[in-house]
Amino acid sequence: MSQRIAVIPGDGIGVEVIREATRLLELVSARRGLDLQLWQLDLGAERYLRDGTTLPPKVFEEIRDTCSAILMGAVGDPRVPSNQHAIDILFGFRFGLDLYANVRPVRCLDDRLSPLKHFGAREIDFVIFRENTEGLYVNVGGQVRRGTPHEIAINEDVNTRMGVERIIRAAFEHAKAQGLTRVHMADKSNAMRHAHELWLRVFREVAKEYPGVEAVHAYVDALAMYMVQDPSQMQVIVTCNLFGDILTDIGAALQGGLGLAGSASLHAAGRIGLFEPVHGSAPPLAGKDMANPFASFLTVGLLLRHLGHAELDALVEGAVRESLVARECTKDVGGTMGTRAAAEGCLARVAKALG
Repeated sequence: MSQRIAVIPGDGIGVEVIREATRLLELVSARRGLDLQLWQLDLGAERYLRDGTTLPPKVFEEIRDTCSAILMGAVGDPRVPSNQHAIDILFGFRFGLDLYANVRPVRCLDDRLSPLKHFGAREIDFVIFRENTEGLYVNVGGQVRRGTPHEIAINEDVNTRMGVERIIRAAFEHAKAQGLTRVHMADKSNAMRHAHELWLRVFREVAKEYPGVEAVHAYVDALAMYMVQDPSQMQVIVTCNLFGDILTDIGAALQGGLGLAGSASLHAAGRIGLFEPVHGSAPPLAGKDMANPFASFLTVGLLLRHLGHAELDALVEGAVRESLVARECTKDVGGTMGTRAAAEGCLARVAKALG
């Protein structure tokens, strides 16, 4: 059965890493007969600067109605100070497709990549579920007396019962499906006594439905400390949009840096998902063959898992791990290779594993 994948290279180094990720998808598709149809889209800063296009409604609708997944590179370009194209594209998909669960695996693939003295690959292996459509990032608010000494700036923290419950339930369902035994929830209910009391109350209510999973509540500042004191205690973390943004970056540092951090933004099984490496567009590195392609490869693994091919996700991760152990990788993770060479080596490992 043919499955259509929308491919948006993005800006900066996004173009380079998504080019390599596309080669990986083509390789896997050809070797395993998956019939993945890759639809290359001209969306990003270059298109916006050329004709003002961000995310046309008809393109969005066609993606929504005909695609199984979106593979997207980072968006953001200094030539667009307002970042309007990035906002329209990324938030257009996130909110338009109701991709409420941002899923970020935190897995250290080689002991030498861990920044912690006593913890390595065996101990750093968990996943963070970040609420993706509510919280402070919905940008409800405004400014009064702008530019004066009496200026007031307000951003509202939006939390709904439905939004909080479904992301917490997704975290518990993941734990149950993977045979995991612990879910941490991070909030700030001691200070945000209305919005985050809702998180704590719903967490405790939902936890009762999963008696085999330990439910651990922690204030977000404490949880950030626990992550670096002893990451081995983490299995699944669930939290709000803002805190998830912060904790996932700590998680990326534990696994070796943003160059190894992939992500999936999901609604539910069977629905379209958005898959993107999270390292940003890094304009100063663009075109210099310096970007780490492995975050995009691990992201492709998540995409393949979403399409029902969990074994291919494991295969891709294994190839990345072998490349890292052999130091056939880019400078940011201890190698000497450029983007293309590191990708070539990893692709060769994937091809060998595919047979």
